[in-house]
Amino acid sequence: MNLVETIDTPVGSYAPDFELPGIDAQVHHLRRYLEKFRAVGVISMCNHCPYVDSYLGRLKNIQAEFAPEGFTLIGVNVSNGDRNTRSSFENMKAFARSHDLNFPYLWDSTQDVTRSFGATKTPTAFLIDTNGIVRYKGKIDDHPQNPSLVGEDYLRTAIASLLQGQEIDIPQTEAIGTTLIWRN
Repeated sequence: MNLVETIDTPVGSYAPDFELPGIDAQVHHLRRYLEKFRAVGVISMCNHCPYVDSYLGRLKNIQAEFAPEGFTLIGVNVSNGDRNTRSSFENMKAFARSHDLNFPYLWDSTQDVTRSFGATKTPTAFLIDTNGIVRYKGKIDDHPQNPSLVGEDYLRTAIASLLQGQEIDIPQTEAIGTTLIWRN
């Protein structure tokens, strides 16, 4: 594992803008999403992380639940594709099809966007308001291995609070998941 300096984008600060290719053959800009949606959730993920696999159904449900209210998720593949061919751009397309993703899946081939957000694990959630301010950062919920458990749904609660114009009670949690392997 390579240790690389990350820029920790704290809650309450501006999210780093990005321009990344998506599996839909389009270039995606965070700024354009912020012009179109009331809130955006950026999820660091990859094709081979068991935690991401465990969360995919919940992420798709969050997207379906909040999309009518002006919200979208954006999955960002943060894996080092040079080391793991399962996370290559072509395999991202197959992964999205096989899991029937209902949100954009983007490729951070340099890992620069991931570093600028401060993600160190997959998955890590970042909730960004329409002004580009990070309002929540951390884990999706407190029951990663069992979606049927009742527990704290941090991301879902943060999205609901933000869309209702309320303060987010728990704006940051420690992400749980697979530690990222950085490019050289």
